[in-house]
Amino acid sequence: MSLFKTVAEFGAASNIGICYGRNADNLPSPNKVSSLIQHLNIKFVRIYDSNIDVLKAFANTNIELMIGVPNADLLAFAQFQSNVDTWLRNNILPYYPTTKITSISVGLEVTEAPDNATGLVLPAMQNIHTALKKAGLDKKIKISSSHSLAILSRSFPPSSATFSKKHSAFLKPMLEFLVENDSPFMIDLYPYYAYRDSAEKVQLEYALFESSSQVVDPATGLLYSNMFDAQLDAVYFALTAMNFKSVKVMVTESGWPSKGSPKETAATPDNALAYNTNLIRHVIGDPGTPAKPGEEIDVYLFSLFNENRKPGMESERNWGMFYANGTSVYALDFTGESAVPGPVSPSNSTTGVSPSPGDNGNSTVTIGGGGGAKKWCVASSQASVTELQSALDWACGPGNVDCSAVQPNQPCFEPDTVLSHASYAFNTYYQQSGGSSLDCSFGGVSVEVDKDPSYGNCLYMIAPSTDGMNRTMAGNITGNITAIDSPLASPSTSNEGIRQMVVSVAVSALLPCFVVSLSLLW
Repeated sequence: MSLFKTVAEFGAASNIGICYGRNADNLPSPNKVSSLIQHLNIKFVRIYDSNIDVLKAFANTNIELMIGVPNADLLAFAQFQSNVDTWLRNNILPYYPTTKITSISVGLEVTEAPDNATGLVLPAMQNIHTALKKAGLDKKIKISSSHSLAILSRSFPPSSATFSKKHSAFLKPMLEFLVENDSPFMIDLYPYYAYRDSAEKVQLEYALFESSSQVVDPATGLLYSNMFDAQLDAVYFALTAMNFKSVKVMVTESGWPSKGSPKETAATPDNALAYNTNLIRHVIGDPGTPAKPGEEIDVYLFSLFNENRKPGMESERNWGMFYANGTSVYALDFTGESAVPGPVSPSNSTTGVSPSPGDNGNSTVTIGGGGGAKKWCVASSQASVTELQSALDWACGPGNVDCSAVQPNQPCFEPDTVLSHASYAFNTYYQQSGGSSLDCSFGGVSVEVDKDPSYGNCLYMIAPSTDGMNRTMAGNITGNITAIDSPLASPSTSNEGIRQMVVSVAVSALLPCFVVSLSLLW
């Protein structure tokens, strides 16, 4: 049985998907990625083009794919029906329905694109619809276009949100198309950016779904305990203002980066873990939003991998839940059931690195092995030196293992062999990650053993055996209801100061969540 529950086990109303971006030169093959996604039991995947190798990789998986038409292709798709007919014939029909393509996103945040291709979107959508209709697929594959929240002229309070007037000529006929074809309005929501750009006005806890207070919309009296709901309701109200109240909204991107530039102090693994875990819980719990209680919320998490070719600030390359080598950046539990670390505030993290366990004595984490037999993870004597060295380099680098014990004059330096040093590093990572067999993979160059490999003064870590994880947070903070002009799509002018919750948390590597490595699937 898989460690991860499917979305269907939580109810059919709301869905969680994942964005599989490929703006990188070091990613695993599509077949390996497909295997990982199946292992995670994720049933909804967004890709940003119609790459044939990717479509083939998802054949016979029953995973529902949202494919994309890049902005660079909009002109060709909008100009001539024949271009779209050829694309459908060559890129879609040979793989459908073996590959379960269920929607097409035409263009990516076109209102923010430097070439402003808004005028091409609807003609491209109409031509795609015509091609699908000729193939008898117009009722089976939905067509829409994803947008940035900046498409709104204002977003707070949510009830006053409106679309920017400069986009009205583009939006109205597009929304009419969506209504006619029962397609969703697609929006990308990022509370991270609102916090990063206006940290003095926005509480970090509010952005992470962990606020103990609420923000009130003074016009409606609706209370908001998190920014995601406020942003989503802003979209609902903007649609209502244009008389498109019935259009379903789909969140096609949302997430939090795990690393950023020195000024991006909230971009940490712990905050990324907290945001995504809380978002998953919010969606599968199906509470809707204050303006639309009980409304289903389909959300695609951004993103599966870090993408090293993305331009911009450091955070742009660090939205992934996995490194390119298949190891997890942080241990996200897609069921949303694991304990979540508290937010790492700028005062506790000035370099984008999470605080060490036990800092300030406000949070304690006990790692439990479930009371089972003790095990260790060591390097396989059958592995080559090259393979072991590569895995050792990862463990002592991105794996966040303290390898000082295998340095010269330290207790585990002798014997000075890659096999011995790798064994120490592998076991440390294994124990810190929870002691699951998934954490002892390292590309097949390691094995679990039940005999303590410690020798002399070189002591191998063993996680304390408990009945589970005990996590004690510092005292409660009394919440209150505050009316503020929270920045959602753009910075506001509110003088409301940011309240920091002083909570120190353990690094995500110590959380007993399910760490999954692509190396299991290679």
